[in-house]
Amino acid sequence: MKIIPIHVLEDNYSYILIDDKTKEAAVIDCVDPIKILNVVSQTGAKLTSVFVTHHHWDHCGGNIDLVAKKPGLAVYGADARIPEINYVCKDNEEFKLGALAVTPFHTPCHTKGHVCYYVTDPSTNERAVFTGDTLFVAGVGKFFEGDARDMYRILFHVISKLPDDTWVYCGHEYTKDNLKFALSLEPHNEALMAKWTWCQDKQITVPSTIAQEKLHNPFLRVNEQSIQLITGKSDPVEALATLRELKNAFR
Repeated sequence: MKIIPIHVLEDNYSYILIDDKTKEAAVIDCVDPIKILNVVSQTGAKLTSVFVTHHHWDHCGGNIDLVAKKPGLAVYGADARIPEINYVCKDNEEFKLGALAVTPFHTPCHTKGHVCYYVTDPSTNERAVFTGDTLFVAGVGKFFEGDARDMYRILFHVISKLPDDTWVYCGHEYTKDNLKFALSLEPHNEALMAKWTWCQDKQITVPSTIAQEKLHNPFLRVNEQSIQLITGKSDPVEALATLRELKNAFR
């Protein structure tokens, strides 16, 4: 499979996902349809689908124009607030994009209808997850329509259960800000320091991997003593809630 990150708006990512075998393509989170269609046309692929992670405008605001320009697109999601949605994803119910296997995971917290899309390529054994505003590089999304218990379930019973070599493609370029916060908590974390050094000259810092996130994402480290000491909470859910509050206030 081929994945093309596309910078849109100030710090958003859209993605083009292409099945190399059939040349079928999907866009993940369309906000700028002209930019998307230009990139797709350069690949020679056929756009057939739109995968929407959640209903916020900066992730699906281009749906109406895109469908008008490309009638017949399958628009996947799990929230009635998504414009042009015509396929409602069921949790953990696989569908196909060409030869690629796509499994949507319901991840309600940032929004109640948030979905992460896990994609596997049977011909290469490559794996990727598109996490929208649930998981970022070294961070997580705000809990607008959920709470820390919801996010804990998502992080530790869904996302961290994926194979360690799964590529992580998130919805925003927040990496440097997230790493600054993480380093304020764990300044001697070697994985964090290495990631900070690596990203300094990078405009695009995706993808990460599940293995990397377990080492440097503080929200995936709430079971570690170092994070529990900093938050003053021995319960990992309470530690996660405290971390979110600390991140919200961090400047």
